[in-house]
Amino acid sequence: MVILTGKSLTLEEIKRVVWYKEKVKIHPATIAKIEQNRQTVEKMIEEQKIMYGINTGFGKLSDVMIDDMDLDELQLNLIRSHACGVGEIFSEKISRTMLLLRANALSQGYSGIRPIIVQQLVNLINKSIHPVIPQQGSLGASGDLAPLSHLALVLIGEGEVFYQGQRIPTSRAFVKAGITPIKLKAKEGLALINGTQAMTAVGVNAYLEMEKLLFQSELIACMTIEGLRGIIDAFDPDLHRVRGHQEQIQVAMRMNTYLSNSSLITKQGELRIQDAYSLRCIPQVLGAAWQAILHVKEKLLIEINAVTDNPLIFSKESKVISGGNFHGEIIALAMDYMKLGIAETANIAERRIERLVNPQLNDLPAFLSPQPGLQSGAMIMQYSAASLVSENKVLAHPASVDSIPSSANQEDHVSMGTIAARQALQMVQNTRRVIAIELICAMEAVDYRGTHLMSTATKECYKKARQIVPSITKDRVFSVDIENMQKWLIEEEELQELIQHVTDDVHYS
Repeated sequence: MVILTGKSLTLEEIKRVVWYKEKVKIHPATIAKIEQNRQTVEKMIEEQKIMYGINTGFGKLSDVMIDDMDLDELQLNLIRSHACGVGEIFSEKISRTMLLLRANALSQGYSGIRPIIVQQLVNLINKSIHPVIPQQGSLGASGDLAPLSHLALVLIGEGEVFYQGQRIPTSRAFVKAGITPIKLKAKEGLALINGTQAMTAVGVNAYLEMEKLLFQSELIACMTIEGLRGIIDAFDPDLHRVRGHQEQIQVAMRMNTYLSNSSLITKQGELRIQDAYSLRCIPQVLGAAWQAILHVKEKLLIEINAVTDNPLIFSKESKVISGGNFHGEIIALAMDYMKLGIAETANIAERRIERLVNPQLNDLPAFLSPQPGLQSGAMIMQYSAASLVSENKVLAHPASVDSIPSSANQEDHVSMGTIAARQALQMVQNTRRVIAIELICAMEAVDYRGTHLMSTATKECYKKARQIVPSITKDRVFSVDIENMQKWLIEEEELQELIQHVTDDVHYS
């Protein structure tokens, strides 16, 4: 059970709730704080104080005063009118993450809502009712208005959800699950949609997937090194220690551990003096990628426990402050930075694939084909990897440098953070397929070298992966193999246990 306080949510807890469907509960002290905050709003409404979005219009219409009798309708109109999302639908994982992050942000008690609002979000999480949320339509300042409006629709019994494997109207799901729609009161619609939870939810999932993929990439690169009889000296700890970047040092140490008892690796001067950069510089490149995603992790850990709506209610000080915590620039820049690390992970992997299949660069059968000429073998796998890498380069263009004014120029600078996060997640998916192709090709290469000569770690990976993709004895439709392998990289837990064991055993200095 994950207990929400608004201030202590971790990435590991998000993974447990989103990936493994762990239940959620609101901390009792949090409920009391939310209730106190709500009473402050009610009092200020009675005192006829002017408060943005509570008794005024929104955006450029903030100077329009709203009659007391229309305050609840104002919130309902807001949700319906702002539900303008378009395009493909976010996955259930991301929808579930958005529910969790919104519940956590509102749990801090600065948003002026009733506890029932947070409880409704928790009800959806615990009953696995996931709002149908289109991916496109957010500017990433005034928060993620469009996607979060589709989430908010569900709380009031409107819109659509995924429930029990079906996409159905929310009203039907609520009847099946025994949930009663809520009626929004003053401030509550605005509190639900003014925030960065769409971009942050996508960013969290992109980070968690990329972290897993980077560890896998290191192990798979070691198998490639064996297939190409690579030189182990390039990973000597002293070499990396004198440069000083801890992430680079750690990649080299893990690779040394993976290859520690391999009979397929060579020493400098045995077969050649130096390897190509795509082999020799793996710690330098993947170390830099680790630096990028660890920066993102730092920013995500702050943002998942941040209060990002507007205005905010400070009960002790009896004040309502309008500000810009909904602006997603921090997440936008972090996602754009992570995109560079993702792109480089794929770039260097594709170059290793080329070295595995190109007969001018190795002593293996051309394109790892069982009958070069009659059968093409892995020739077009490299084409697919190159295509994915090229697509990543386009997606790596920073979304955060763009801004288009909105709401009659009242909202004249926006972050495009949700676009950056979506691009990052797409790039992770592209990169996973590149790594899957590398693994398929590396397995073919070590087959030719002799799998009995592999290290303990790479042999264990080989055995598990061979259950997914068999040896290439004849040309076949390789897209099936690539998709099966990339799916395995997402779901495989035993491989992660092997990686975790090595990671835990390596003593970083």
